[in-house]
Amino acid sequence: MTVLLIQVAWAGNTKPDKNSAWNYAELNTAANARYLSILEKEIILETNKLRSNPAKYVEKYIEPLANNYKKRLLYYPGDKPLLTLEGVRALHECVRELKKQSPLPILHPSNGLSRAANDHVKDQSRSGKIGHAGGDRSSTRDRIERYGDWKIRIAENIAYGGISARQIVIYLLIDDGVKSRGHRKTFLHPDYRYVGVATGGHKHYGNMTVMDFAGGFDSKH
Repeated sequence: MTVLLIQVAWAGNTKPDKNSAWNYAELNTAANARYLSILEKEIILETNKLRSNPAKYVEKYIEPLANNYKKRLLYYPGDKPLLTLEGVRALHECVRELKKQSPLPILHPSNGLSRAANDHVKDQSRSGKIGHAGGDRSSTRDRIERYGDWKIRIAENIAYGGISARQIVIYLLIDDGVKSRGHRKTFLHPDYRYVGVATGGHKHYGNMTVMDFAGGFDSKH
């Protein structure tokens, strides 16, 4: 598992695109999840847009960003410049991969997985630490198993910094500086059906987001 440090400024809520071929009613699986914030719901919607049509997503939102690089600086529209490690190379690689990617099953929100993600957000919001290890030495698996029984496989994506739903998904997909491209692989894995999302503050990066994924999940009551 890997961690991507994202240092971007808040760019407002993700708005539905006019004249979009995406079926928002179908993809917005978290619309009625009262335990999620607006931003957390938007992150799930954005992930489902990606998974339902990877080629369209990369063409519309990621490929145009190639023109926003100046050497290793990425100038996201309306945002502070992000100093990358690889420059535009990582973006081009992402574009090539997503254009070949077949559509994937969409994700549904899980209360238990969101509670597991929230545990890690609360922990690191206090400590200012990064990574997947909890202050109580818990692993991703430990936290997920507090709240239910998972099936097939699990994974965790973490982003640190100011966030908007689209930025968090795009930057994790590009996965700059992460040799394994672990975040991208998680987003594009066909086995995942459920996701939990939690966002909160972080003393060093301003904000953080944790996403916990599972192929199946039975929450404890």
